[in-house]
Amino acid sequence: MFRYQPIPAVISISTNLLHSFILHTPPLLPTCHHLKTRVSNSTLSFCGNDNNSAAYNVDRGVLNNGCFLDALGLVPHVFLFFSTFPILFIGWGSQSSKVHIHHSTWLHFPGHNLRWMLTFVLLFVLVCEIAEGIVSDGFSQSRHLHLYMTPGLALLAAITSIIYYHNIETSNFPKLLFALLMYWMLAFVTKTIKFAKYDGHGIGLGQLRFCITGLLVLIYGLLLAVEVNVVLGRRYLCFTQPPEAKPPDDLQDLGVRYLQPFVNLLSKSTYWWMNKFITSAHKRPIDLKILGKLPIAMRAITNYQRLRKAIEAQKKEGTPLPRGPQWIWRAMQLAFGKSLLLSITFRFMADLLGFAGPLCISGIVHHISRENHTIPHPVKLLGVHFISSQAFLANAYVLAVLLFLALILQRTFLQASYYVAIETGIKLRGAMQAKIYTKIMRLCTSNLSMGDMTLGQISNLVAIDSNQLMWFFFLCPNLCAMPVQVVIGVFMLYYLLGVSALIGATVIMLLAPVQYLLATQLSRAQKSTFEHTSERLKRTNELLRGIKLLKLYAWEHIFRKGIEEMRAKELTSLRHFALYTSVSIFLNAAIPIVAVLTTFLVHVYISANSELSPDVAFASLSLFHILVTPLFLLSSVLRSTVKALVSVQKLSEFFCGEEIETEPEPKPTTPTKSTTSNQNNIKSVYLCQLQAKNLLNRKRNAKKDQNNAPAKKSPEEEAPVDHDHNVCIKIINGYFTWTQGTPTLSNIDIRVPFGQLTMVVGQVGCGKSSLLLAALGEMQMISGSVSWNRKRGPVAFASQRPWLLNTTVEENILFDTAPNQTRYRDVVDACSLQPDFDSLPQGDQTVIGDRDDPFSSLDIHLSDHLMMQGILRMLRGEKRTVVLVTHKLHYLPHADWIIAMRDGTVHTQGTLRDIQYSEPELYEQWRALMYREEAGKESTSEMRKKSFRRNMYSRDIHTRDEEEDDEESTTDEDSLAAELRHRETIPWRSFSAYLRASGLLLLLLFVVSQLTKHSLMVAIDYWLAHWTSSVIVAKLAAAEGNCTSEQACVFTHSPYLLVFCVLCCLGIVLCLVTSVAVEWTGLRAATELHGNLLKIIILAPMRLFETTPLGNILNRFSADTNTIDQHIPTTLECLSRSTLLCVSAFGVIAYITPVFLITLAPLGIVCYFIQKYFRVASRDLQQLEDTTQTPLLSHYSETVEGLTTIRAYRYEQRFKKKLLEYADANNIASLFLTTANRWLEVRMEYIGAFVVLIAAVASISNSLHSQLSAGQVGLALTYALMVSNYLNWMVRNLADMEVQLGCVKRISSLLQTDPEPNQGLMTPAQVPAKWPQRGEINIENLSVRYASGLKPALKHVNTHIRPGQKVGICGRTGSGKSSFSLALFRMVDTFEGQIIVDGINIAKLPLQILRSRFSIILQDPFMFSGTIRFNLDPERKASDRMLWEALEIAQLMPVVKGLPGGLDSMVTEGGENFSQGQRQLFCLARAFVRKSSILIMDEATASIDMATESILQKVVMTAFADRTVVTIAHRVNTILNSDVVIVMKRGVIVEYDEPGVLLEQSDSVFASFVRADK
Repeated sequence: MFRYQPIPAVISISTNLLHSFILHTPPLLPTCHHLKTRVSNSTLSFCGNDNNSAAYNVDRGVLNNGCFLDALGLVPHVFLFFSTFPILFIGWGSQSSKVHIHHSTWLHFPGHNLRWMLTFVLLFVLVCEIAEGIVSDGFSQSRHLHLYMTPGLALLAAITSIIYYHNIETSNFPKLLFALLMYWMLAFVTKTIKFAKYDGHGIGLGQLRFCITGLLVLIYGLLLAVEVNVVLGRRYLCFTQPPEAKPPDDLQDLGVRYLQPFVNLLSKSTYWWMNKFITSAHKRPIDLKILGKLPIAMRAITNYQRLRKAIEAQKKEGTPLPRGPQWIWRAMQLAFGKSLLLSITFRFMADLLGFAGPLCISGIVHHISRENHTIPHPVKLLGVHFISSQAFLANAYVLAVLLFLALILQRTFLQASYYVAIETGIKLRGAMQAKIYTKIMRLCTSNLSMGDMTLGQISNLVAIDSNQLMWFFFLCPNLCAMPVQVVIGVFMLYYLLGVSALIGATVIMLLAPVQYLLATQLSRAQKSTFEHTSERLKRTNELLRGIKLLKLYAWEHIFRKGIEEMRAKELTSLRHFALYTSVSIFLNAAIPIVAVLTTFLVHVYISANSELSPDVAFASLSLFHILVTPLFLLSSVLRSTVKALVSVQKLSEFFCGEEIETEPEPKPTTPTKSTTSNQNNIKSVYLCQLQAKNLLNRKRNAKKDQNNAPAKKSPEEEAPVDHDHNVCIKIINGYFTWTQGTPTLSNIDIRVPFGQLTMVVGQVGCGKSSLLLAALGEMQMISGSVSWNRKRGPVAFASQRPWLLNTTVEENILFDTAPNQTRYRDVVDACSLQPDFDSLPQGDQTVIGDRDDPFSSLDIHLSDHLMMQGILRMLRGEKRTVVLVTHKLHYLPHADWIIAMRDGTVHTQGTLRDIQYSEPELYEQWRALMYREEAGKESTSEMRKKSFRRNMYSRDIHTRDEEEDDEESTTDEDSLAAELRHRETIPWRSFSAYLRASGLLLLLLFVVSQLTKHSLMVAIDYWLAHWTSSVIVAKLAAAEGNCTSEQACVFTHSPYLLVFCVLCCLGIVLCLVTSVAVEWTGLRAATELHGNLLKIIILAPMRLFETTPLGNILNRFSADTNTIDQHIPTTLECLSRSTLLCVSAFGVIAYITPVFLITLAPLGIVCYFIQKYFRVASRDLQQLEDTTQTPLLSHYSETVEGLTTIRAYRYEQRFKKKLLEYADANNIASLFLTTANRWLEVRMEYIGAFVVLIAAVASISNSLHSQLSAGQVGLALTYALMVSNYLNWMVRNLADMEVQLGCVKRISSLLQTDPEPNQGLMTPAQVPAKWPQRGEINIENLSVRYASGLKPALKHVNTHIRPGQKVGICGRTGSGKSSFSLALFRMVDTFEGQIIVDGINIAKLPLQILRSRFSIILQDPFMFSGTIRFNLDPERKASDRMLWEALEIAQLMPVVKGLPGGLDSMVTEGGENFSQGQRQLFCLARAFVRKSSILIMDEATASIDMATESILQKVVMTAFADRTVVTIAHRVNTILNSDVVIVMKRGVIVEYDEPGVLLEQSDSVFASFVRADK
């Protein structure tokens, strides 16, 4: 027997080593002296001490002993612990900190992902082996530690191996992986030996341990193969020259902070790398700088290249691209199909694992409800017990653990599917946006100018259609997974309930067509709502942009009524939308109840020998919830699919649009590096992107370096060289058109001299601007030729319509050229811009906002200065070729060459002297106007552009604002901590304001119905648990013979079913009530908030509009109102539902198993901190996503509006580069936002899985050791699963609600605005009907200011204007001229003095009466969309005769009569279908229609040509001969014929007399103005 002695010794040594490792003590190796004692002690703890134990039986060899095989398995694990301990726990401190800082060292070894996946599988199998050992050990007389200690240590070793690998990988030191190579080899050998011995002893697939051992052999073998692959790939072992490995380019750039593609698989699955990002948002707001750059694979340029290659691949197939949308679908499939397929695969795996919940619930409840809890005795072989898989899965605790692991895996795969789908969608969106922009750069100008393609349509392609494709990709996995879910769900229900399940499933299936119909109706209602919303916003936009005119004319109520009418139509559509949404919510909540009720009713009364046990009932309940889920999503998926189809169709039509003709690319004689670099591909833009240090804000130094480089010439710049070196542009026999049909320009033969000034003149509509565009290649050339001398390079083009970028004034001037301070100052002086810079808050660094165009009304008095200093001195002096289109004929003597256009052809061309002799009649017409005294101008040094400042403010306002800003800036640091605290809190005040707006009754109905409904839902489920438990009790009583009679042994379902039916019916009714209540509550709140907002905006003083950007106010009516209308009610419903479901679930679980309350506190703390950090980060990221989308959409709009200018400058590549930057900025915000959502959901669902595990273990223990019924266990498990489903939605909805309540907060802040003092001391009845009849104005000691606290704009003004007198007011900018006129309308604050008009103090009049009795013509013409009749007379008081008379006075009768509809002809938004001069004439006619006795003219003829102005001056004097006319003059000549001239300076009157008298006084201010104009 001596030869068998070493066996226990080996076991003892292994156990001793294990203990020493765990206890961190030196191992004690036994000697021969005390071997026998040590053997005895060790076997007691490791192999068990059963009587006649076979643990020591080694008669057939040591390898035939089961305990020894398990002990042998300890050797690899102990080896791993001792070999990796020094590196992991001793020498890793400094290295890990270094790796943490420099993520560029993250370099994945070969087989990285496969290693992680195999490790996860290994951990799962080891957990199963531990559980199998514990269950098997339960059949032994003593504890056999070797059954679960060895797999336990193997579990620790697997965790240690992956941690060790991760650290080695991040340090990029593969030689240390030799320890893992040895470990996998030892583990594979020991497991193979064990598996072979099992097989040799007849142990087969019927024993679970045999299967587990076989799986471990396979896994260890695969891990060994992975390790060998690393050796072969990195050559760190047995190779003399290992290859040099570098991390990806992204990780070499520390600016890339989005690390999802680069981290290990565990961090990818759990989004662990986001922890620091999420928690840091709690301390510092997230901005683009924190987000950093996008990884290369996710950038718009990369995905655009991928999409372009997919399109080109279709072209290479030999067949032309079809005209329909098929080629786009095919391209998307080729470019992004693999990623989408991966997402679908993850979704399939998640859905399959989702069915583990009902199966485990059924198994657990069935195990508890059986009267016999015994398990068949296992087989004993090799001295140990072996159990079957059936016996293993019959254990309730095992099922609880498996349920927990299945939930973890299911949630992980589900979130992975979501992430891959949305990431792919974001990539597609970026690629499609780049594709759209590239197409825009090639679009024919006629497509845009002729209305074939509008700016709104292009904006919708970018903002809506590209996003529709992104969301379609996100929902596409649902589309593929829904059939699988439905089929499997119905099959399992049939397995549990038989035929009755098919009836219940049919009820649910009926939901599909109903949901489809609802989706259709919802889509129609939403479309109708969108149309009404667009019209309402159009009218609101006009109201806001013309608010000054509306207040001056007292027309606010007219436009308010129009907006309210459109809002009423919008609310009607919103009611339909709310109704359909309510029905959808009702069906989502009621259909499961109806399905369960129908199924159980049929199952009880139809199925023979029906047994409605708890395991069947609650498993079926869970399956019904799973089955209903895809049908709930059906409407969203179908709606998204239809929208995607429509979007692709629109994109296809857009991409098929006509493009401009391009010149053939020249063939260079010798290829050089420079010519190769000149290829215009976006790849060069991508290279520039990599070099940029900031995502949006480029440093000036970087820009200077780039702009100092030689300008690259595109292939299009190569054009035929004209042999006449004195000609810059030559067009020969040119015929050009915008559209098919009659040519716009015919028989064009012109030449533009090189280095000279050429002027193009002619009447309106003769083709002057078209001639320039034809030369630039923007028109379609029917025949002829256009040639440029010295190559067609960049052309500085200033279009007729001013075009500015949404950037600083300086950058608009430089236009992306190298800053040269000397040149810049010369240009600023030539354009007389310095005084304007001085009036701006930040000088030339002031940002020009959206639709903010301070240069659009450039003072025409500066034209001489611009001509002399800018065009003649700078441009012509530098021998630049200048082509000037103008109607200012007095500049013709300066021209070197003149081209006269008439009716789309060249009437004549030549020098002025040539035309004098060749066209004497034309020359005499010009001569009559060209030497006419030029309009009076103020001296250049004092000139300001009115619109640079806020129109009604002096510079004192800016000074005070700057002082206030300085005061506020001193407290910024002190308030930072308070601001951060404010970001953490939920905006309860805004929530309260929203609920108050909904009304008390609806609010009470909503709250009470929600609480009652969820209480009733709990009652239904509790009654089901009671019902099914009673079935078990009755069955056991019948089996034990405890029945008092034969009838008592038969269980009667009727009373239970009756109560169940009543509860279900009440629940259905309450579902309807709650769904209607929440939608109607939201609709009432939306109606109230919008109505109050419109009312306060109408009544607000002009100060609000002058100090607040109109875009901000419009956003309250557009984006914020839309959020309140459609999003907050849905979010409120989801938030209330998910919150109450979680609360009721926790309540039910705690009631059934009170011990659960012990774990509720720590889980609650964890949830609190998760939601606390997430809400702050989510809000910042949502705001960033919105704010980064604005410049992206603005860039598209700017590009379309300035497309001709961009192409003229040859700036296509520069603008593409900006587009890619904006797209990447928006995409990085979207990616971080979706990753943050995944971060939250993974954690919340993992917490939900722990809730399920705790609830399962607690309920199982209570049922086995107390009187807890099986039905209550099923109820607890069902509600625990509910927690895992709704916990993350509760936090998500809370974060969404917090962001959406910001809309309520912004609207509420506007509602605090104090209205104008609208009512006077006199009632409307007390005001004479024809007041003012005479037009006499007395001003006594008048002092006004624009706001309290500001300096007076007028100071102690006294004057008297007699009835019918013509008064001219002049003065320098800021002198108080406009304030004088505005005081008559009470548009400013009169704090001293009074104005008496025809004997009545205007301060006593109601504001509406006062403003409706005066007329004013402003400098900036404004027209509203609608008919010409509406623009002239919105009040509809004038007859047609009066309207035609006003049009005749304004010289517009021929124009209007020439229109198809006459007075009913439509005016487009802003009057864009009329010229600037015609719009000004319409405004004059508008004032003539009112025929008030007092008319105020504020530079009313600024935009009219000289001939028309001369006529109008005479007409006004005749038509208003008997009326009082006050003219605010910027051009002094317009008031030379006035009866009286008032000269103002710094808010006071300095001169008051007749013009002739003042001119005779050589020292008068007025005389100095007149002299300065000559």
